[in-house]
Amino acid sequence: MRGVWLIRLVVLVCAVATTYGIVEWQTTSGVAETDNLSQEPELAGLDAANEESDDAESAPARLADDEAPVGESDQEAADSGALPANLALTGGAAGLTLLALSGAMFEFIRVVLLIALVTPLLAKRQRHRDDELTKGRILGYIEANAGIHFSALRDGLGLANGVTAYHTNNLEREGKIISWKHGKHRRYASSVLSKADRMTVKNPLTGTRLAILEVLAEKGQLGTTAKDLQQRLDLSRQLLSHHLRQLRSTQLIEEGPQKGKKTWKVSELGLANLLASRALPDNA
Repeated sequence: MRGVWLIRLVVLVCAVATTYGIVEWQTTSGVAETDNLSQEPELAGLDAANEESDDAESAPARLADDEAPVGESDQEAADSGALPANLALTGGAAGLTLLALSGAMFEFIRVVLLIALVTPLLAKRQRHRDDELTKGRILGYIEANAGIHFSALRDGLGLANGVTAYHTNNLEREGKIISWKHGKHRRYASSVLSKADRMTVKNPLTGTRLAILEVLAEKGQLGTTAKDLQQRLDLSRQLLSHHLRQLRSTQLIEEGPQKGKKTWKVSELGLANLLASRALPDNA
């Protein structure tokens, strides 16, 4: 399935960036604390030496001049190391959070995430189990419900997300089923469907487009004008033009034979899809 290896790469990069940021942040914090602790005995020793020294006024000044550049360089090094660590930690955490939110909102992204992250773990657990029965149940359910989406398949068979994603991915790799993104869902169908049946399943005729084909089918080969369709279906000209373009792009309608004015009629493919849509179960 497309996107699986990309998701794995993105998750790996985000996880490495987050880990790097945490380690560097802890290291930088530890270095700063160590420097502070090491400076205390040094200052105590300097105070003792100053008390015994005859040159009480010049010694602290020399010591301050000698120690100041070292302290400043250590601080600059700590600051320079903290900036990329913070960026890596923020970027990695933001990337993982965005993937999680996208998976929660969109089913097709959730399916890809499950296949990319969960199925490798399930593959190890399923290696010594007899899972052919579950795979056969899924294949039979998809064959009986062409166009069913992932959540409906999962709930219909009472399976977990990971198990469903694991077996559907294997069935698709074996060439037994096909899948495609449809809105927020990922839908499945048997790979043995004919080309016309696949088009019907992938582009189900519903709503306004189904009504347009119904009217054109009534008109027969002579067809009718867009103005007549607009009046019959009570649609705006812009909305009707949009649906006519979509139907024309999928070769479900074609221009009528009448000369002098533009008419539309249902094509043979459109008529076949119309008849199939009347018998197609609603899998949404």
